[in-house]
Amino acid sequence: MTETFTLYKLIVLFMLEKVDFPMTTSQISEFILDKGYTSYFTLQEALSDMVDAELLRVENTHNRTLYHLTESGAKTISYFQNKISPAIQEDINDFLKEKKYDLKEEVSIKSDFYMNTNHEYEVRCQIVEDGHDLIDLKLTVPTKTEAIAIADSWQKKNQEIYALLMANLL
Repeated sequence: MTETFTLYKLIVLFMLEKVDFPMTTSQISEFILDKGYTSYFTLQEALSDMVDAELLRVENTHNRTLYHLTESGAKTISYFQNKISPAIQEDINDFLKEKKYDLKEEVSIKSDFYMNTNHEYEVRCQIVEDGHDLIDLKLTVPTKTEAIAIADSWQKKNQEIYALLMANLL
C-alpha cells in the first residue's frame, strides 16, 4: 500500500513538473480519478501529505485550491521520476497535451475576497499570464453577498470585462 500511495504522490509531482502553472484539485482529480488510479479520498490524503512535506504549496481562493510545485517537490520528482511507469508517464503527457490550453486558462483567472479593516469586503480579480498580471482589479463592496457575486461573475465574464476596459481605456 505504501508503494502505491507513493506512486500517487509521484504522479501529482510529475504532472506539476510538466506544466508552467499551478493546477486545481479538480484538474488533478480529473486525470487520476478518470484513469482509475485511486479514490478521491486517497488523492486528498496524498495532496495533504505533500503540502505538509512542503513538496507542494497551496494557494486558496474562495472557490478553489491551486497547487504549486515547490523547489523541494521539483527535486523529488527529478530523483524518483523513474518510479513512474512509462505507460503512466505517457498517459500524463497525453492528458496534458490534450488539455493544456484549457487547464492553463482555467487557473489564469483568479478571484478572491476578504473583509478589510473597515468591515467591508475587498474583491480581487486577476488575469495572470506566465506569472505576470494582465489585470489586477480590486473592488470594495459592503456585503459578503456582493463580494461572492463579483468573484463568481469574474470567473464567467473576465474576457468580456477585460475587453471592455481595454476598448474604453485605449
